[in-house]
Amino acid sequence: MITGFRHKPSFHFLVPIFSLSFPSPKWVSSSAQKTPSSQTPLNHQPHLQITKKQKPNYEFSLVSAFKSCSTDSRITQGQQLHSLVLKSGLESNIYILNSLITFYVKCGLVTDAKTIFDTCTRLDAVSCNIMLCGYVKFGLLDEARVVFDKMAERNCVSYTTMIMGLVQKGYWSEAIWGFRDMRYFGVGPNEVTMVNVISAYLHCGGVEVGKMLHGLVLKVGVTDFVHVSTNLLHLYCLSGCLKDASMLFNEMPQKNVVSWNVMLNGYTKAGLVDLSREVFEQIVDKDVVSWGTIIDGYLQVGRLSEAVRMYSEMLYTGLRPNDVMIVDFLSTCGQVMSIYEGRQFHGVAVKEGFDILDFIQATIVHFYAACGEVDLARLQFEVGNKNHVACWNALIAGLIRNRKIDEARHLFDRMPARDVFSWSSMISGYSQSEQPDLALELFHEMLANGVKPNEITMVSVLSSIATLGTFKEGRWAHDYICKNSIPLNDNLSAALIDMYAKCANVNDALEVFNQVREKAVDVSPWNAIICGLAMHGHAHLSLDIFSDLLRRTIKPNSITFIGVLSACCHAGLVEAGEQHFQSMTKLYNVKPNVKHYGCMVDLFGRAGRLKEAEELIRSMPMEADTIIWGTLLAACRTHGNTEIGERAAENLARVEPSHGPSRVLLSNIYADAGKWDDAFLVRQAMRSLGLTRSTAYSGVV
Repeated sequence: MITGFRHKPSFHFLVPIFSLSFPSPKWVSSSAQKTPSSQTPLNHQPHLQITKKQKPNYEFSLVSAFKSCSTDSRITQGQQLHSLVLKSGLESNIYILNSLITFYVKCGLVTDAKTIFDTCTRLDAVSCNIMLCGYVKFGLLDEARVVFDKMAERNCVSYTTMIMGLVQKGYWSEAIWGFRDMRYFGVGPNEVTMVNVISAYLHCGGVEVGKMLHGLVLKVGVTDFVHVSTNLLHLYCLSGCLKDASMLFNEMPQKNVVSWNVMLNGYTKAGLVDLSREVFEQIVDKDVVSWGTIIDGYLQVGRLSEAVRMYSEMLYTGLRPNDVMIVDFLSTCGQVMSIYEGRQFHGVAVKEGFDILDFIQATIVHFYAACGEVDLARLQFEVGNKNHVACWNALIAGLIRNRKIDEARHLFDRMPARDVFSWSSMISGYSQSEQPDLALELFHEMLANGVKPNEITMVSVLSSIATLGTFKEGRWAHDYICKNSIPLNDNLSAALIDMYAKCANVNDALEVFNQVREKAVDVSPWNAIICGLAMHGHAHLSLDIFSDLLRRTIKPNSITFIGVLSACCHAGLVEAGEQHFQSMTKLYNVKPNVKHYGCMVDLFGRAGRLKEAEELIRSMPMEADTIIWGTLLAACRTHGNTEIGERAAENLARVEPSHGPSRVLLSNIYADAGKWDDAFLVRQAMRSLGLTRSTAYSGVV
């Protein structure tokens, strides 16, 4: 620990974004080249063979000789000069001594430099800085700390060297505290200091200090240094301040390819791919990072064809793809189920030799499984490395995605080793395939095997508990999450809210929602509480929470509006439901699906507005399913509308000819209207077609 710092910093082991080669300190050469005539008189007796008149020239020659040996790494000659210094009795000359330490440091003989440094009784700040620089250069940070702590006088070089060493080792917080100490004692930073300090803030998540650092950079006058401006630009892009980043970028007097790539990446990560393209076209010396960034930008927004076109242009320039680019392409091809393009990039991976990499193998398995090509996914798995757990996980996830849950379990049981993702995939598979009992059984087996679940695991567990409606198990799962400090992200919060709501405990659902309300960045917790309250008849509270959501920056999605329309149904708010339904496309760009139309048909049906419900069904851009026609038919029974009921029954029979309950409903409508002959004919038709009424069952026990 650096005791000179006023605060004890914490350690963060990360990898620096900008690797800077360690510069040869200017202060070493400048100090070494000064002649003794301009310095304090030397307090030692000269060698007997050297007169006082000869001494300055002799010292200057030795300093120059050591510098030449350092530059060319001529170790033997340097060691001979060291012997000459000892013979001549000049080992206490501070200028020659510093040149000697510098020689050993630059030649990589740090132990020899340390021996000289430790045995010297007369050292100055330059000597300490040379040794400090040597330790940092070769990664000996503990030794550097000792020297730094002993220094009576620390200047910009001392602090900068130490900060640079901390940044190179990933001690970001400690580097920041060192910089704060430097400022506290009035030591001014230089361009190298600012490059490393900004990099430390980048890795520490301190993006909010971007403008303060920018102000300091302007005050110090180092904005013309491209590394400083580039790191500052990256800080702005990470914090989402693209306007400030763009202004800084345009004002930069010098830009290298890293600067261009940082600005390009900033626009790409924000989804502004067209602005990224404008920046990309201005880059003179495009490297593989430039091409990879713009290609990834198109892939992120689903513009696969344009990404492929950019890839072809890159090949034309003579550049070859890297492994990250191939992974991006294969992943996107899997998402959009583009089997042809994906196979092409599989071929590229083989041609470039990337297919031997474990993570590439796993990506290829995942791609084929995502496209429904399970046999090809299995084939790729068989030729891959069986010791790599990610390949097993990719195939298991692929089998589950293709509804082959039993095959996935067989593969899971064969795994030589399992990680948390293996268990989570299998538990999620059982939960999604409506086998919640097996999901919970496997979860408890996971715990018995000593594997700690993560937030993804617990989402599937809570979903299974919600399906079963076992409140006691749900309470235990919530306590487990709290006791084991599992991060409560938006998805897990939503799963907890949904679980409590489906276990008929609305108060606990509201309590969880209120805990995460101000922290949520995603709409999922809001959806869970809006739908949960609507399901239990708390329509007005559900709509109040929806109104609160609209005042925030979080945008509602299709699930939000299912909850809102359901709430309107339960409360009989027909006009409000119509307004929300129309606002979906007009205000929020959410395209209604068949479930939203089903909610509106139910809303009109409950209000007795059957004609409007039928007209809405006719205007739907998709085919109405059995649920929608069944909803209309049930409303016709409630309100005694035989005419519309007949048409609803006919359409329901067309969509699903073997649907017995619809015939029963129609028969009851006729009976309620006193049309006994028609009711008898419907029953007779059911018997002739072999249709039966569904057996009643309880969804609770």
